Amino acid sequence: MAAPILVVEDDPTTSDVVRAYLEREGFGVAVARSGRQALDMARQTGPRLIILDIMLPEGDGFGVAQEVRGRGSTVPILMLSARAEEVDRVLGLRIGADDYLVKPFSPSELVARVQALLRRAEIGPRPPAVLTYGDLTLIPEHHEVTVDGKSLDVTHFEFGLLLTLLEQPGRVWTRQQLLHRLYGTEDPNVLERTIDVHVTRIRDKLEQAGARVQIETVRGVGYKLGLSQPT
Repeated sequence: MAAPILVVEDDPTTSDVVRAYLEREGFGVAVARSGRQALDMARQTGPRLIILDIMLPEGDGFGVAQEVRGRGSTVPILMLSARAEEVDRVLGLRIGADDYLVKPFSPSELVARVQALLRRAEIGPRPPAVLTYGDLTLIPEHHEVTVDGKSLDVTHFEFGLLLTLLEQPGRVWTRQQLLHRLYGTEDPNVLERTIDVHVTRIRDKLEQAGARVQIETVRGVGYKLGLSQPT
């Protein structure tokens, strides 16, 4: 039996609606009512995806997302919040969330976003067994990234972004093209800023690892993968 989607929401009305719509699409669903319960259930069930409210008892959603990522999990995380400020969206993405939906939301839109996240996570086109560029190596089957042979810890969507760029080093990708590859959508409600946040996080990790590979900004267009010049 497939692992369930974990819905972390303390409001029974909201969680019941989300559960009903997901189950109607054939998904198994587990529900947690607090941050502490969410972490326990994430450890026990190994969910396919987490739908995570920010405002929770016993730990907020930001803390839950940080803890899940701190355990090395790459499970897709969709955050929910009544707060629409960009700073909250950016914070959620910076700590490892993959998408962000503002309350009140359409249950149908939530299901569509879940399906898009899972398509990318589970049904994406089969990549080569190993991709290498400079000192960067990706092994898609194992979801493994190394820099000069040393493991690099990345989230699911950071991996997907690196994989996309590494498939064609030197190619310039627009933000909309990357959104389509990673989220299966060009919906303007999925902010292009999302890509910028993922790029910033990956750049930091590559720099800390001493990688020669870098993600270059092409002003007014998007991003490409390149190699730093030796000093």
